[in-house]
Amino acid sequence: MQRRVVSLWFPRLAAERSLRANPVDAPFALTLFDRNSERIHDLCPRAEGTGLNRGMTLVHARSFCPGLLTRPADPKADQRFLRLLARWATRYCPWVGFDGRDGLFLDITGSAHLMGGEEPLLDDMRARLARAGLSARLGLASTPGTAWALARFAEGIAQPGENLARIGRLPLAALRLADQTCTSLERLGIATVSELYNLPRATVARRYDPEVLRRLDQALGAIPEQISPLKEDLSFAVRMTLPEPIGLVDDVMAGAERLIGHLCEQLDAAQKGARSLKLTFRRVDQESQSVELRLARPMRDGDRILALFERGVSAVDAGYGIDMIRLEATQVEELGPRQLTPSQTLEKDSLADLITQLGNRIGLENIQRFAPVDSHIPERSFKLVPAAYSMPVRSWPNRRPRPLRLFPPEPITGSGSRPPGRFRWRGRALTTLTAEGPERITPAWWEGDDDWTRGLRDYWRVATGQGQRLWLFHTPQNPGWYVQGEFG
Repeated sequence: MQRRVVSLWFPRLAAERSLRANPVDAPFALTLFDRNSERIHDLCPRAEGTGLNRGMTLVHARSFCPGLLTRPADPKADQRFLRLLARWATRYCPWVGFDGRDGLFLDITGSAHLMGGEEPLLDDMRARLARAGLSARLGLASTPGTAWALARFAEGIAQPGENLARIGRLPLAALRLADQTCTSLERLGIATVSELYNLPRATVARRYDPEVLRRLDQALGAIPEQISPLKEDLSFAVRMTLPEPIGLVDDVMAGAERLIGHLCEQLDAAQKGARSLKLTFRRVDQESQSVELRLARPMRDGDRILALFERGVSAVDAGYGIDMIRLEATQVEELGPRQLTPSQTLEKDSLADLITQLGNRIGLENIQRFAPVDSHIPERSFKLVPAAYSMPVRSWPNRRPRPLRLFPPEPITGSGSRPPGRFRWRGRALTTLTAEGPERITPAWWEGDDDWTRGLRDYWRVATGQGQRLWLFHTPQNPGWYVQGEFG
């Protein structure tokens, strides 16, 4: 049976995933910090129509399109979404694999007739993806290489034996060659796949990397190319069926302890840690009760997990008795080998345990910490992030001293470019003892921050005779003095 492969490419996967969750009626783009600046990572057709493209700096993009709406890109969420799409694609065939970060390969050999043929299969796929708000380009051929080329350069179907005829007129990039290699060949007048195919193989082999001929042979079927199927997600779950019903908290905790021990052994073998756990109790009357535990850090330490479950287990109504206990790690994350202390005991993470205990009462997202942001604007140099999903920053960026308390600018009386010798702030008369500065900060005009419409700010660290250490700034364009922070 002739092999048939579909290449499914999502040219705007990241942007469309974000717009599915939160639609907007305006030019839209996702940004990612790269090469010391914020750059366009992905964008919608409306934004692309204004002249924007991927890799453009955000400052440059806003000069083309002032009304551009942006959000930070989330590559990990994009890959999770692509995995969901891969699982959805198994409705067409059982053999689905990833193609980079924005595409899939489907080996539909022997499956197309179930959808009425190859054309109806592709039409059904397009229609379903369009209803989901996703742009997709499809190519179908007898090799993954030709299917990939068609999906990106000439969408359609290549019948068996037509590979070279269908992709021969396409540019060299259709062979998945590096840009540098394509440029080198184009300088010699070799611009299409057919022109490369007609060259003497010995000449190409001497002058270029073996990858050139390998990609050509893969596309034409001279060298087989495998599709790596999706790996099944590991399931981490254990259960215990009891010969006699139990109801005492100590007995239930003893059963939970055994299950937690077995589960942690599985996690340890896979070098993973549980991030959320679900402990289910089935009573003799067939009713079930569950205790869910969300952890602030990935964990596979049985003793710590058992202690965190104790409060939830004590609230379970055993009824006439519990005859089955099941424990499942509903969310797991990578966790390297366990680090032991010289005494061969695990180090405790008391802060993570405290965040877990509080978070399961009020929500892990409600326990937050400060994290630095790469911005010279004082109000934007930090952000609040959930403590459970971020690591503490040991040392903040080495910038000039910043006050412990930061608040909106409060005007004070003063004139000149140096801090006033006497001024009133919050109803108190203060005198200036020492002043260090100025530190000039320029506004980020492209961000449209109303608080910075007065232009430049010259900041001073002022120590007063009454004990306060304040952060003052002067606005040269519209002369005035303000207090924005207080040092400890």
